[in-house]
Amino acid sequence: MKPRIFLIFAICALISCKREPKISSSQWISISEYVKYNEDGGVLKLKSGNFTYNFKKSQIPFKKVILLNASMAGYIAELGAEDVIIGVSSPEYIFSENIQKKVKEGSIQNVGNEQKYDVEKIISLKPDVIFTNHVASFDNTYELLKNNGIQVIFLDDYKEQKPLEKTAYIKLFGKLLGMDKKAEAEYAEIEKNYNELKQLAFNSKEKPLVLANEMYGDVWYLPGGKTSVANYISDANAQYILKDNNDEKAVTMSFEQVFSTAKEVKYWVNAGNHISKKEMLNMNPFYSKLDVFNKGYVYGIAGREKEKANDFFESGIVRADWVLKDYIKIFHPELLPNYQLTYMKELQ
Repeated sequence: MKPRIFLIFAICALISCKREPKISSSQWISISEYVKYNEDGGVLKLKSGNFTYNFKKSQIPFKKVILLNASMAGYIAELGAEDVIIGVSSPEYIFSENIQKKVKEGSIQNVGNEQKYDVEKIISLKPDVIFTNHVASFDNTYELLKNNGIQVIFLDDYKEQKPLEKTAYIKLFGKLLGMDKKAEAEYAEIEKNYNELKQLAFNSKEKPLVLANEMYGDVWYLPGGKTSVANYISDANAQYILKDNNDEKAVTMSFEQVFSTAKEVKYWVNAGNHISKKEMLNMNPFYSKLDVFNKGYVYGIAGREKEKANDFFESGIVRADWVLKDYIKIFHPELLPNYQLTYMKELQ
């Protein structure tokens, strides 16, 4: 199964959680709309979505970590903290060379995949924590892990639609791994780069019209107007065809609907991880009817891909500045004449 732009890495965990106590919002340090933490009386309180976790000083920093999402590997790799990882799920989807090396050496164990986790192996590894998304269908698995004393933290980073807020999760990982200063410095650098690139993009007077994503079957899943893709396009000083839409999720449209609204489109981005236009046509011959396919520019997300692993979903989750730089290079190549694309790749 190839990773796609809307792919959600579904996995496990619902452990040692309780409903958020009534605490003044002014006491919380915000990572994003969904994630906050608070340090009070020697206890670190973490709020992630609908769950609140309490950690004593003796529990952190975590030293033995299991990851069930490739995107979370991106945060830990950015911190250079791969040595804390003792297990991962679906390692074939992880791009990091360092993590892949440790998997081959056996210092990082394969603990299964999103269809079935090796619960016995997870328990035997005795992790300090498991980081994952929350999926309700795995509640029985979570309860089993809980009964064996294993802490699971849900971090639904895929819900984040503001690029720098998704990047800001690195500060949370820094807090939980005892690398606060490094995490803060990494975030500050990415934030500075991102804002400078955004300002650079607005030096261009041209604001081209942009189409995104591709069809699956008979349906085109376009990013909603408030999604991260739409925000990247806006910050790169381009005009997304659904810019007036207010959805933070995919918007489904038929080919005919896209065709009628995409006549002036110059750039088509995030067009899957195809290797050529010919491959795209083999999957959907209707693409040949689009002006942007024939006369414009089409870009996929296979710039950093090895077999099933795509770094767009790993380091690209953290390095919002690199992703924005790619979009600016695509829409305004004159602004970055010497830059070579990192995650994107033009299809011929």
